[in-house]
Amino acid sequence: QVQLVESGGGLVQAGGSLRLSCAASGRIFSINDMNWHRQAPGKQRELVARITTGGSTNYADSVKGRFTISRDNAKNTVYLQMDSLKPDDTAVYYCNMRCNSRGLWNDYWGQGTQVTVSS
Repeated sequence: QVQLVESGGGLVQAGGSLRLSCAASGRIFSINDMNWHRQAPGKQRELVARITTGGSTNYADSVKGRFTISRDNAKNTVYLQMDSLKPDDTAVYYCNMRCNSRGLWNDYWGQGTQVTVSS
């Protein structure tokens, strides 16, 4: 069984920074894309950032230039550095990884971590 555990959320003032982490554990042979999503109250879940196996990154327009996604393959961990935070960034943030476990590829999700940005 593969588990993703997130950490690093919290309450921060506008303009501040937070760093989210998400570590995968279990019988993992390999990991493809690693992603961060978020869901604000009353809104659909949206993709915030993606990093491929080769290190290519993609960002939602709303976070470009402020958020940075990175990964440590040796630790099966993905990070999201969030700078210049805005109240609109308030949401539950979820990590998501496509993992090969026991020869099968599946998408796995973390439990979510709350990020609250006060004005």
